[in-house]
Amino acid sequence: MKLLLVFDFDHTIIDGNSDTWIVKCAPEKKLPNGLRNSYQPGHWTDYMGRVFVYLGDNGVKEDEMKKTMTTIPFTVGMVDLLGFIGENKELFDCIIVSDSNTVFIDWILKAADFHKVFDEVFTNPAAFSSTGYLTVQNFHAHHCAECPKNLCKRKVLKEFLEKQLEQGVSYTRIVYIGDGGNDLCPVMFLKKGDIAMPRKGYTLEKKISQLAQELCPVECSVLVWSSAIDIMSYLKVLIKK
Repeated sequence: MKLLLVFDFDHTIIDGNSDTWIVKCAPEKKLPNGLRNSYQPGHWTDYMGRVFVYLGDNGVKEDEMKKTMTTIPFTVGMVDLLGFIGENKELFDCIIVSDSNTVFIDWILKAADFHKVFDEVFTNPAAFSSTGYLTVQNFHAHHCAECPKNLCKRKVLKEFLEKQLEQGVSYTRIVYIGDGGNDLCPVMFLKKGDIAMPRKGYTLEKKISQLAQELCPVECSVLVWSSAIDIMSYLKVLIKK
């Protein structure tokens, strides 16, 4: 019986947003107003598709993108935490569920040699076209009214658990580590005994405490973290139990 660790990526594993970081590759490191203002709530992936076309049109190549993306810092303590998980893989299964994309996450994890820590990465599929443009697609279709149209993290988590159960794998508990508004939907799916770990001062923490104030708190335990060392300390306590 293992613990399942579920990580968000942007502002959780890395201390920034991979999709906005790529703008450093744009001419003058900014996007034209028309493009910036074209974002519609819930349609982030479509918006990023237009950003990648703009970068391609301006001659930004794969190498330059990769060099830029691998300069994003990890959040404080995250290198230690991922090292600890990597050394104790017999105790943890570990997945990423993220609204970033496969290319960015792959680059960043491989550059830091952390790709082996994670069993699976669920994120928007991306690839370079024959003309050298980065393209991105929605991860899946879903019917959840709470989530952006390209990704419902609850659906991903539920389907992953069902698939694992079919293979005879169940978990003593789930630890969900995230920061954003789109992490609330999977946190609401967690049961008593599971743990949600929202990043201090970020949207997920605010939304969870708002629910508690409205007297409909989440079912799982909630532990706020500022540094990934907080997460590591807690995991060390859990595995001693």
